[in-house]
Amino acid sequence: MRRLMIGNEAIARGAYEAGATVATAYPGTPSTEILEFFSRYDGVYAEWAPNEKVAFEVGCGASIAGARTLVAMKHVGVNVAADPLFTFAYTGVNGGLVLVSADDPGMHSSQNEQDNRGYGKFAKLLVVEPSDSQEAKDFVFSAFELSERFDTPVMLRITTRLAHSQSMVEEGERQQVDLKPYTKDAAKYVMLPGHARLRHLEVEKRMAALREYVEESPLNRIEWGDRALGIVTSGVAYQYVKEVMPEVSVLKLGTVNPLPEQLVRRFAAEVDRLIVVEELEPVMEEQLKAWGIKAEGKNFLPRTGEYSPELLEERLLGRTTNTAYTLDTTVPARPPLFCPGCPHRGVFYTLGRMRLTVCGDIGCYTLGALKPLAAMDTTICMGASIGAALGMEKARGPEYAQKTVAVIGDSTFVHSGITGLIDVVYNRGISTVLILDNGTTAMTGHQHHPATGRTIDGVETARLDLEAVCRAVGVQRVRTVDPLDLNQLEAALKEELISGQPSVIIARRPCALLPDAGLGKKMYYVDEEACKGCRLCIKIGCTGIYWIEEERIARINPNLCVGCGLCAQICKLDAILEGGGR
Repeated sequence: MRRLMIGNEAIARGAYEAGATVATAYPGTPSTEILEFFSRYDGVYAEWAPNEKVAFEVGCGASIAGARTLVAMKHVGVNVAADPLFTFAYTGVNGGLVLVSADDPGMHSSQNEQDNRGYGKFAKLLVVEPSDSQEAKDFVFSAFELSERFDTPVMLRITTRLAHSQSMVEEGERQQVDLKPYTKDAAKYVMLPGHARLRHLEVEKRMAALREYVEESPLNRIEWGDRALGIVTSGVAYQYVKEVMPEVSVLKLGTVNPLPEQLVRRFAAEVDRLIVVEELEPVMEEQLKAWGIKAEGKNFLPRTGEYSPELLEERLLGRTTNTAYTLDTTVPARPPLFCPGCPHRGVFYTLGRMRLTVCGDIGCYTLGALKPLAAMDTTICMGASIGAALGMEKARGPEYAQKTVAVIGDSTFVHSGITGLIDVVYNRGISTVLILDNGTTAMTGHQHHPATGRTIDGVETARLDLEAVCRAVGVQRVRTVDPLDLNQLEAALKEELISGQPSVIIARRPCALLPDAGLGKKMYYVDEEACKGCRLCIKIGCTGIYWIEEERIARINPNLCVGCGLCAQICKLDAILEGGGR
């Protein structure tokens, strides 16, 4: 049966059809849906891990135990998992293991746009890259077979455009793959130096075998056309090339590490001019040039951002295309903002009002860096806020620490914030840490994590007690506040910042989009007689309240207001009152 699928669903389907029985991940756009789709199949096990390193380590264990295993993460997640990844490339697999790296050219939802094909060369992995949803499913199937044939983890590299765009997919039957027998083999799976040195030799033999394989791999193909121009490409960029220049000759590569040298040489010899079309880094172009093959690419194609047919038409053909469909009217700019009723809004309003230096982290609350709140100073990567705050404290002294706070979400704290807090205690820091506990991994779509007390299937499980964890690592001052109670929050911050000890404030309130958020029970309105047009309520950036310039007055949109009461607390004139009805 043929069905329309996004790339992520096709990957999950491919793993299911290939007989995978275990899948692990930490949610991260654009990879999140892979595990959500996989978990819906019967007879498989899927889990959200606390972070990508743990996810990959669980995958290693499942593979060694004999199961075909899928591990999925976004590109920056591979950085977190790099430690076990590099060593698992040495040990090799038992059951096949496929690691999906979802790269994000254009940084639609990421803090950088690294090209993870580089990890393939660095960690000595076979890397395959599909161009549409059908190939995504088929390549996953092939990747499991190649993983077991060459005794190696295989990376399936995709990008945001493939992950979330749709194309038709032919579904197949699930292959019944028995659990492979597990045999104790310390020389293979215990990477102490004496064993690892021997395994490195095996890795080099494997890479030599892979270099031979890719020359004849069905994942690579030449599509002959006009030989005046030859294009070497892979991934979703192949679709752009075919749309813009269907007449040219194309070498479509499905294996992007190692590259098939002889195949590329044969192709290059048959065309007058050779151009490499690849998003982000010139991974293939540099290799071709290192082989002495005359190739072009990044001399006129960008190494930043996402490619498109329009970009290729402009850069390769010198034509500027008009957008086929446009709106006649100018749409007002709509900057990203917290949702109405978001418990984070009051936190950043308070932090900004107190003029604190705020070391932030990755999550919905990163929006606190944007205007009108603009109350965040740093955001580096998952879990970095606490370490950054401690670094500021050590650089500028304890007095500066009394004006500095680390802000981190509940899911991110579990991901990699705990070790930062341990570092604060161990190294005699006095940092104040705000854990914004909204009871979910909100930004990627409300996935569960250990502190929600639910598994990926929504089944109740042991709940990580954040207060107990903080106390267990040595923080004596741990308190919980309601982030929608601004007076309570500000009082807690003032006390903890001058305490001279490491402290944690857990600002707990469910995400406003969760059914149990408890909002919507009240209604607020602006008393037009009392409102003096100070616009203070507008500065919290809530879409539920707006400003009418002609009347110099604020109004509340009853269709968007969820009754959190934040604006009423901020108004110094008591001009925002409860009541009015919906």
